[in-house]
Parts: sequence; structure tokens; C-alpha cells
Amino acid sequence: METAAGVETCLPIRSDMDLVWVRQHVRQAAGRLGFSLVDQTKLVTAASELARNTLVHGGGGQMQAAHVVDGQVHGLRLAFGDEGPGITDLDRALSDGYTSGDGLGMGLGGARRLVHEFAIDSTPGAGTTVTVTSWATRPARPYGGA
Repeated sequence: METAAGVETCLPIRSDMDLVWVRQHVRQAAGRLGFSLVDQTKLVTAASELARNTLVHGGGGQMQAAHVVDGQVHGLRLAFGDEGPGITDLDRALSDGYTSGDGLGMGLGGARRLVHEFAIDSTPGAGTTVTVTSWATRPARPYGGA
């Protein structure tokens, strides 16, 4: 997989208004890349949850968005990073039904199911980065493993 040149964007996540900008940017970028309306909605929903987590639990941070290419397939990679307290129990945070009550009620596990690729790097006391990738022409894989 390679990143298309000159298409990377970095948006701050410091306020509720920034969450609106993140959602708007993701929807527009996915639309330009040929995502169906359903796939746009899935990615925007996941991005909204992850951006809110960055703001509420991480104390703010940023989202980096990049147009990625794998052969003839185009996608969007989003990385949400903060320097907050980190996640002490990743297994619990990723488990079905777990929510802190501050997001959309879908939690990290729900966001993971809405995208093709999901990775999380969290160090207690040093912050969290969640990176997701969705592809414009690939069906979402059902969650059944890493």
C-alpha cells in the first residue's frame, strides 16, 4: 500500500466544532474517492466516534487523513492521535458493549466493525493513536480477528 502524494490533511481536535470539521472532511474526502453513500456513512460514523474519544478521553489531539492506493483500489486512512492518559485495558475497551457513556454508544469495537482495517497503539500515561483504513471498492470484512 502506498500513500498518494500531496493528499494528506491534518485537522486539530480541540472542541466540539472541530468534531464537525472532522466529519465534514471525512465525508467529502470519501465522496471524492468514490465511496458509496453507505460506505461514506460508515466511515463518517467511525471517524465521529474516534474523534470524540480523542477529545473527551485524550484531552484533544488531531486527525490525519490520507488518500491511500493499493493497486487500482483507492481508500482513506485516518489516524486519530492524542497525548492523553492512554487506555489501560485495551481488551475491555475493544469489547462489545463497552462504552464510557460519552460517545455514540458504539465504542471502539463498533468503530472497528465499520472499517476495513483498524489498529490501536496506546500507552498508559502517554496517549493513544487509532488508525483506520476503508477502501472505496472493497466490502467491509466481518470482524472475526485482527
